[in-house]
Amino acid sequence: MPRVIGILGGMGPEATILLMSRILALTPADTDSDHIPLLVDNNTQVPSRIAHLVDGTGTDPTPVLIGMARRLHQAGAEALAMPCNTAHCYADQIAAAVQVPFLDMVALTAAQVADTSPASPVGLLASPAVEKTGVFATALARHGCAVLYPDNRDAMLGAIRAIKAGHEDEALPVLQAAVAEMADGGASSAILGCSEFSILAPRLGTPRLSLTDSMDVLAAACVSFALPSPFVGKEIT
Repeated sequence: MPRVIGILGGMGPEATILLMSRILALTPADTDSDHIPLLVDNNTQVPSRIAHLVDGTGTDPTPVLIGMARRLHQAGAEALAMPCNTAHCYADQIAAAVQVPFLDMVALTAAQVADTSPASPVGLLASPAVEKTGVFATALARHGCAVLYPDNRDAMLGAIRAIKAGHEDEALPVLQAAVAEMADGGASSAILGCSEFSILAPRLGTPRLSLTDSMDVLAAACVSFALPSPFVGKEIT
C-alpha cells in the first residue's frame, strides 16, 4: 500500500494543484488504490514570504508552517512536501518540528543538477527572496556549483506576481528572456526554482540550456517515497 504524503500548500494554490497533478502523472497505477494518498493543507493564508524575507515588513510565517506540518503529521502523513521554493527558507524549522521526513525540494534539486549537469555556474530562476537568503546557493555550494542570477530581479518578482494573478502571458516573455540571459552568461544548466515558473515550464519551448524544474524533482521524490517497491515512474508529458 502506498505511503501517505502530506502537502504544505497554498503558496500558491495553483502550484499546489500542479504538484498533485505531477505526482499523479508519475505514478504507475492501474486502479484508484494504486495511487498515492495525499493529505493537502491548501492554506492560502500563510503570511507572505516575500513581505517577510524581501520587504522586511511582513509577519514571520514559520509558526503557521510548523502548525501545518504538525497537523498533517497528526492526520497520518508519513512524509511532508512543500511546493514553494521560497518557503524552503524555513525548511529546517519545519523539519525539526515533526517526526516524519521532510522532502526538501531545494536540496533534492541541487543534488540532481550537480549530478546531471556538474558544470558551473548554474542559472537560477526564482524569487529574489531565494537569492537574498541564499537557500539554493548554499545547497548548490555543497556540490561545488556556483549560482548565476538574472540581472533584473524586479522583473522576476513581477513575473511571479503576474502568474499568481492569472496573467501568465505577461510573465512568459520575462522568463524566456531570463533563460536566454543565463545561457549568454555561461550557464549550461538552470533551475526553475519558483513553483509559479513551473506552471509555465511546458511553454518555454527548447531553451539553449538544460532546465531542471524543482517541481518535477519534488514530485518524483514523493512518488519514490510513497511506493512500496523501487520507483519506476512514468514520464511527464
